[in-house]
Amino acid sequence: MPIVAQSTETTDWVSRFADEVIAESERRAPGKPVVVASGLSPSGPIHLGNLREVMTPHLVADEVRRRGHQVRHLISWDDYDRYRKVPAGIDGVDDTWHEHIGKPLTSVPAPKGSAFPNWAEHFKAAMTEALAELGVEFDGISQTAQYTAGVYRDQVLHAVRHRADIDAILGQYRTKKPAAAAKKSQKPLDEAELEAAEGSGAAAEDDGSSGTVGYFPYKPYCGNCEKDLTTVTAYDDDSTELTYACTACGYSETVRLSEFDRGKLVWKVDWPMRWAYEGVVFEPSGVDHSSPGSSFQVGGQIVGIFGGEQPIGPMYAFVGISGMAKMSSSRGGVPTPADALKIMEPQLLRWLYARRRPNQSFKIAFDQEIQRLYDEWDRLDAKVADGSALPGDLAAHSRAVRTASGALPGTPRPLPYRTLASVADITAGHEDQALRILSELDPADPLTSLAEARPRYDKAEAWINTQVPADQRTIVRATPDAELLGSLDEEGRASLRLLADGLAEHWSLDGLTHLVYGVPKVRAGFAADATPKELPPEIKTAQRTFFALLYHLLVGRDTGPRLPTLLLAVGQERVRALLGE
Repeated sequence: MPIVAQSTETTDWVSRFADEVIAESERRAPGKPVVVASGLSPSGPIHLGNLREVMTPHLVADEVRRRGHQVRHLISWDDYDRYRKVPAGIDGVDDTWHEHIGKPLTSVPAPKGSAFPNWAEHFKAAMTEALAELGVEFDGISQTAQYTAGVYRDQVLHAVRHRADIDAILGQYRTKKPAAAAKKSQKPLDEAELEAAEGSGAAAEDDGSSGTVGYFPYKPYCGNCEKDLTTVTAYDDDSTELTYACTACGYSETVRLSEFDRGKLVWKVDWPMRWAYEGVVFEPSGVDHSSPGSSFQVGGQIVGIFGGEQPIGPMYAFVGISGMAKMSSSRGGVPTPADALKIMEPQLLRWLYARRRPNQSFKIAFDQEIQRLYDEWDRLDAKVADGSALPGDLAAHSRAVRTASGALPGTPRPLPYRTLASVADITAGHEDQALRILSELDPADPLTSLAEARPRYDKAEAWINTQVPADQRTIVRATPDAELLGSLDEEGRASLRLLADGLAEHWSLDGLTHLVYGVPKVRAGFAADATPKELPPEIKTAQRTFFALLYHLLVGRDTGPRLPTLLLAVGQERVRALLGE
């Protein structure tokens, strides 16, 4: 077995796998390109959980490229898999799609209104576009094209000749209970994780059929109804004549397997066959394929029948989702990379996958947590710029912002995401107003065009429009709250006057931050720039009370966007009017 390179302070998980992959590739195929692989089944929307199937080998392949080696990252589109079920919540799909269950994915019609010729191409297209935005270079392989063109014909015949050997390997596991074993070895998969597993190329744990001819590792698609609900009823090893019967429509025919290309090896044989055929050195797999008797474990033995070796195959944990809005959850399952890229820049999404080892789970935020993640990312960006980032963080940042081919396009002026979201919320699509507010954030270096803040501004605006419920959106009051203003005591009125009098002098993001926090300090007899250590605990309570009053007067709620941003958005004259000054 290959030995994993020892961890050091200056290497991350990607570098360690790259060390191992390069060494193993040189041992197996000296001088040839390093081959890493992913498998995706376009049986429906390909989810963010499945993106780890791509990002893990991509990051390793990219590190190998950075070191000057040739690499092929294969993505096998498992579009010759059977159509197993009709996913929930797909636009343009109704109950009539149930009649296609059992057909190859490339024989199922695309959703109504699609520009693509079939189901598989429709869902491959969205993933391909997202991978391009993420900077993922790959060689796509259609398994429909491979099988129907006869590319694997010799491998199919070889598997059938050695079906007894394959059956003996599989037989070691048939008496076990994989599900029970999996529960002992790992936590049970939750509903979202099971949904994510559906998009994996290794989702169907099929090991073949036993019928009148005994175990058979090949499944024909019916020549009449195209479904795989077929049983091999006779096979002659010398002539390769194969007879099958379809239980769906009753059709039966006899073909020569040496000339027949309308079928495929069952999954537990198909996967290791491809490892050997492509010379795959690295391919990860999810926890659903790492339990006793599952496809990756069994494939490690079956691959030898094809003269190959099992790839280095780290198990990857599933990716969780934080705070999907109801408007999106109706699609069923977890969101796609395209969904995430609508609300975050590709650098941030790459970073989430790069900074965690494959066996560590993490969540991708669609709720308010995205603002905290962006704050963390911006802090790391600043540390990288000033040279204070730790080696592991520096490596993850580098893998997020660039590939071996160059830097990913970024935002020229990456203003804080939470600020951009607040501005987009308050201005409700009025770009001239958004530019006015953003240009006042830093008077010493004003933003002159929204293009400087894009695409981050567009991502923040999309987050506001698609993930923030309508009742949480910010609507500035049209007229002053006379009742609330009339109920204020002298302390409340004096605090508002102090704020209003300081607006002109402090009209910038930093200035207004100083002002709104400083008013309660000054009213309590302290300096506006007094530090928390110099202040009694009561000041924090006074600040919270003052902030709540401002929110009620400006937007009629207890909370809202950060007050400095909100004040800039409302404008000095309107703020004074709403404060009763």
